[in-house]
Amino acid sequence: MIFTWPHFSPVLFSIGPLAVHYYALAYISGLLGGWWLAQRLVKLSPFAATPQQVDDFLTWAVLGVLVGGRLGYVLFYQVYQEPISYLLAHPIQIIAVWQGGMSSHGGFIGVGIAIYWFCKKHKMNMFAFADRIATVVPIGLFLGRCANFINGELWGRVATHWFPLLIIYPESASVDPLNALKPRYPSELIEATLEGVVLFVIMMVMIRSEKWRHRPGMLTGLFLICYAIARIIGECFREPDYFLGFLPFGTTMGQVLSIPVFFIGLAMLIWARRQTPRAA
Repeated sequence: MIFTWPHFSPVLFSIGPLAVHYYALAYISGLLGGWWLAQRLVKLSPFAATPQQVDDFLTWAVLGVLVGGRLGYVLFYQVYQEPISYLLAHPIQIIAVWQGGMSSHGGFIGVGIAIYWFCKKHKMNMFAFADRIATVVPIGLFLGRCANFINGELWGRVATHWFPLLIIYPESASVDPLNALKPRYPSELIEATLEGVVLFVIMMVMIRSEKWRHRPGMLTGLFLICYAIARIIGECFREPDYFLGFLPFGTTMGQVLSIPVFFIGLAMLIWARRQTPRAA
């Protein structure tokens, strides 16, 4: 089936000068959905945190996602559009989230730092708490990719093979006029499925295992491995950023950034498996 992208409005509703965008709603819903589920997961044996501590961490998570996601985009992507000298001379561009541009990898780093400092402050087991947080992250990833689709951004590559659903993005004419009316892969929906639905099911199945829960760090390692694989596969259907194009060996920036994520997750999983199981 081939569809033309239906020109969704990026604004859900507006009241006077106040406009509620789907992208902002995705972040808010992802954080609240993750908070709600994390409150229940921390109660599983062994103890990881109290529901009140999860409440307190929500603010830290918001800061980690926003600051890490934006700075990650600036460092990993925007420096290819604007030189560092320009960004330093115009610092407002660094925080201009209203212009679009957030990095999932940067968000992970931001949340990871937030978890470290929060657990250090409250004298909590960092890896046990990180396991619970990692399990709920796919909720936000799914909603974020759905918002990408609604915004008509991060569209897929021109389809060269059979696929059950293809989409024509007329907006692609701004950067790829020759292929503007050619069917493309629905990369946002593919990534929403892999990074959101599939990864969420995997994490929810594995967190039910006491063996995995009693070795703090295993679930976090599993999440990083699975996310990296999902992102690398998803990027095979996604058009690279026009200002970056393909990197060496036909890779994309998203794939390159996912390689160290995979090996960090693998190292964490191996390390956690060798630890003595944590008592309830």
